[in-house]
Amino acid sequence: MIEFRDVSKRYGADLAVEHFSLQIPARKVTVLVGSSGSGKTTLLRMINRMVDPTSGVVEIDGVDVQTVAAVALRRSIGYVMQSSGLLPHRRVVDNIATVPRLNGTATPAARERALHLMDVVGLDRSFARRFPAELSGGQQQRVGVARALAVDPNILLMDEPFGAVDPIVRSDLQQEVLRIQRETETTIVFVTHDIDEAFLLGDQVVILGTGGHIVQQGTPEEILAHPADDFVASFVGSDRGKRRLTVSTRAGQGDDRVLVDAGGYPVGVIAAPGGKLSIADASPRSRSISNKTDQAGDA
Repeated sequence: MIEFRDVSKRYGADLAVEHFSLQIPARKVTVLVGSSGSGKTTLLRMINRMVDPTSGVVEIDGVDVQTVAAVALRRSIGYVMQSSGLLPHRRVVDNIATVPRLNGTATPAARERALHLMDVVGLDRSFARRFPAELSGGQQQRVGVARALAVDPNILLMDEPFGAVDPIVRSDLQQEVLRIQRETETTIVFVTHDIDEAFLLGDQVVILGTGGHIVQQGTPEEILAHPADDFVASFVGSDRGKRRLTVSTRAGQGDDRVLVDAGGYPVGVIAAPGGKLSIADASPRSRSISNKTDQAGDA
């Protein structure tokens, strides 16, 4: 478990985070979501000591991270950033093997582990000898995820990792994260400004206001059903009827039915057995219909 206790962070005269407290459960996905200036990236980087708090305590399994050498801590925690952060002069296999090699693993074993992780993240081994510049943005992000998993971490930090890729690739990478988390039971802390992404990925979603103030936390279902205030309702779109769906039959398509939002925009196809959508079918983790449809069904 990761715990923040009364954490604050100042950058000179600017207060980025003030009196922040939160428990992040093990083997789950916790998403910190908020607009720019909400302190979400600062909080994420406190976990691996890329940022140290001005006051307060961050603990991992009861151990204050300030008592652990920063380099050793970072090498034990997976970290994926938006730009992928790959070393341009190293081939894919050696990028993935970087931290195991730094930790003393022999090169052949580290490279074999890297090849295995390419399988895990859905990247063909034929890319192993390529350089990052020879990869697409989505492929680079897969390499970044593989590199983060190379030391078999208990904790994986992901800082808006898919913000720079196109929507189709982003959707594929999101599903890869869910699959990897199911298979490895890694504790994932994910930062995003996209509430749809937060609801798709998060077991626990923490909506942040200015200065790291927690406006609401809970499961996607809880937040959609009971927004804490007008800010949350606006942030998740419920105040505008964005997630209120109706059923429409597609012209010329027989009995096929689609769900449309309040603006008439199609957001999904009813694909449950018998053409009936149940609450279970609509949970954010159930992908029988589109992401937007699932989340709206919960509302």
